[in-house]
Amino acid sequence: QVQLVESGGGLVQAGGSLRLSCAASGRTFSSYAMGWYRQAPGKERELVASIAGTGGTPNYVDSVKDRFSISRDNDKNTVYLQMNSLKPEDTAVYYCNARRGVATNYWGQGTQVNVSS
Repeated sequence: QVQLVESGGGLVQAGGSLRLSCAASGRTFSSYAMGWYRQAPGKERELVASIAGTGGTPNYVDSVKDRFSISRDNDKNTVYLQMNSLKPEDTAVYYCNARRGVATNYWGQGTQVNVSS
């Protein structure tokens, strides 16, 4: 069992920055691929960024490329999402996800990000 706790959300003006953190419990953090998802009101949850267990080249949805950066610190069992040049359309609840294979999948409780225009 893995527990994920997100932090770092809040209210920011357009053009500003936020850094989200997701702390994971357990001793096998590096065996999980980590991802950040978001869900805006009335929309489906979408994958924003992901990174493999041992790092490597991250993946991003087109709408956040060159603005967001995902990273992980396996010594601290933490994954980060640095969000720059935020736009009102980035407003959503952001969720941390840990995945290993097709059968093991954990979610955090979510953190709200509000970007004002």
